[in-house]
Amino acid sequence: MLVLSSPSGAGKSSIARRLLADDSNMTLSVSATTRPPRQNEVDGRDYHFVDQERFDLMIADEGFLEYATVFGNSYGTPKADVMSKLEAGHDVLFDIDWQGTQQIAAAAASDLVSVFILPPSRAVLHERLTTRGQDSADVVRARMEKASDEISHYAEYAYIVINDDLEAAVTEVKTILAAERLRRERQTGLTGFVRDLTREG
Repeated sequence: MLVLSSPSGAGKSSIARRLLADDSNMTLSVSATTRPPRQNEVDGRDYHFVDQERFDLMIADEGFLEYATVFGNSYGTPKADVMSKLEAGHDVLFDIDWQGTQQIAAAAASDLVSVFILPPSRAVLHERLTTRGQDSADVVRARMEKASDEISHYAEYAYIVINDDLEAAVTEVKTILAAERLRRERQTGLTGFVRDLTREG
């Protein structure tokens, strides 16, 4: 399980899209949310859009790996979707915040690779939030105010990538992923392979 987290506007979603496009074994964990869809977002592809009543029922049924409230909206990772993807042999990518990462780490730390994406500066972060045109000035201001709190959790992550250049940041995350896949404990069938290599004549 690969987690990407960042303050809004630092680029985690752009990096996630590139990873998914370039890596056939990587699949996205699609979160459930109570916020309204943005332009061009598709239910089931970008998010599972649900009302608060349905979201609360999923919490009561222990249907989430993690969930949190961000800017007044609820977000959560449906447990069944993730487990089916892992059982099919896929790596699962999570585009979630530090609260969700803490919950997943508490449940499955050994299976988690966590990466925090930082912007090169607060000025660049503000510019990205403003120019993407998704939010009002009030929402941009709220996101900037929250950014310091989000960034303060960087030390909870195994890897840090500064997204000054998208191509370079994508390459760095791919390098992290490649190295983590080569860890001894993640290589299925390795014990039998080595046993065959060391078997005499």
